[in-house]
Amino acid sequence: MLPTEAEVLAQLRKGVLDYAVLALLREAPAYGLEIAESMAEFAPLFGSEGTLYPLLTRLRKQGWVSDSWQESSAGPPRRYYAISPDGRAALAVFLATWGRFRGAVDRAVAEPRSDPQRASEPQREQPHRDGGVS
Repeated sequence: MLPTEAEVLAQLRKGVLDYAVLALLREAPAYGLEIAESMAEFAPLFGSEGTLYPLLTRLRKQGWVSDSWQESSAGPPRRYYAISPDGRAALAVFLATWGRFRGAVDRAVAEPRSDPQRASEPQREQPHRDGGVS
């Protein structure tokens, strides 16, 4: 049975959504709806607001974000989330790894660049002009 696009997206989000939220929070603390609205700009990365609050709870329990209640002029107090020093460190590790990972995936799923049979054959040493081999 083939996976649906929704199933593939759910699997892809699992590995990166935490870090996308941390990256958003490195700019400034934000409350839940504000985070959801910002993340909506990055569809299909962000699925729904319903996945955000469990994610924020998990990040808080990991110590990657802190939260505080702040009064709001537009209604009841709001819970604001801020990236913690451990969250910044986790994001730095992710960012250091992400480029290489993304590049490897892009190369792995790209159209074949050559004959697959030939790619599996060992490379033959080529003679240099000076008589040596490489």
